Amino acid sequence: MTAAAELVGADVDPEAGRSDAQIIASSLHEPEDFAAVYGRHARTVHRYAYRRVGPEHAEDVVAETFVAAFRRRATYDLARPDARAWLLGIATREISQLRRAEATRYRAMARVGTARPEDNLADRATTDVAARAAGGALGTALAGLRPGDRDVLLLWAWGDLSYEEIATTLEIKKGTVRSRLHRARRLVRAALPGGLWDVEEDGR
Repeated sequence: MTAAAELVGADVDPEAGRSDAQIIASSLHEPEDFAAVYGRHARTVHRYAYRRVGPEHAEDVVAETFVAAFRRRATYDLARPDARAWLLGIATREISQLRRAEATRYRAMARVGTARPEDNLADRATTDVAARAAGGALGTALAGLRPGDRDVLLLWAWGDLSYEEIATTLEIKKGTVRSRLHRARRLVRAALPGGLWDVEEDGR
């Protein structure tokens, strides 16, 4: 188990009655309150970072994400009760500083030809066995995407964000999200064997 996972291993939320927005607001006066936001979302951020840059960098991304979030908490939109999309957006910007490490991870996937089931983008459209067999093609496809297209695709697939959340997170128009996602999915679908990604966008 990773250090980040251990820190949030006990699924007990002492702030269960308050939204993330309420906790962030109170943390402006009581900074220690922000720890509850970490407790709720560190695992999600770690999983997202792990998939994109691997174990060598994932924990650094988590640490930098929450440091940056703490520093920027006064700018958080308190109309958004759930901070998950905001945090994943910060993580995405941190990952953008690690493009070389991310590309290396995808090239490694391409060489090995397999990946653990939870690390497979294709698992939305097929069984784990088939997805694992597609790992090589998937790594090549992801490495070949434009960075902006890859960010949108992975926030959608691995971050489980809606189009609107991605648009807000990346500060782009919702139509841009749609076009980038469509282009990225078309390229990934074409690269995977046997039409492993023949699913329609779900309109999130």
